[in-house]
Amino acid sequence: MTGERTLAALQPGYSLFSREVEAELLPTCRELGITLGAYSPIGRALLAGGITTDTAFGGDDLRSGNPRFSAANRAANLALVDRLRALADELGVTPAQLALAWLLARGAVPIPGTTSLRHLADNAAATAITLTPEQLGQITDLIPADAVQGERLSPSAARWVGK
Repeated sequence: MTGERTLAALQPGYSLFSREVEAELLPTCRELGITLGAYSPIGRALLAGGITTDTAFGGDDLRSGNPRFSAANRAANLALVDRLRALADELGVTPAQLALAWLLARGAVPIPGTTSLRHLADNAAATAITLTPEQLGQITDLIPADAVQGERLSPSAARWVGK
């Protein structure tokens, strides 16, 4: 052994709401055959469509201190989710399924957290969705990367990952 190691997978945060990896990391992974496991692919449940402006997060919930979930940012981000929900309704799927199918079509392997068997089944159903190139473009256009409000991580979490 020469001391070289093969990198098999990376697990960055990646979703319709967190697209920083698209510039360099995702193309590099594709080029080198490295699996990109998308952490938080439903944006800490924001893209699932169940969070509202009235949703209260307990003090032990990571979202309570997350800038993306502040009152002002959440309202703006929920407007983006509403766009996704409209297309999901047209396609007969949930917003979460559409967000996961978009990632799968882009070559990422989503790693959604789940709190129930119903969510697990819902998430797994995304693997059966085949999106056309037009639909992929439409989804990307519905939620432009620069339209999402608030940082993905709280300041304390950002320090843990060196940001």
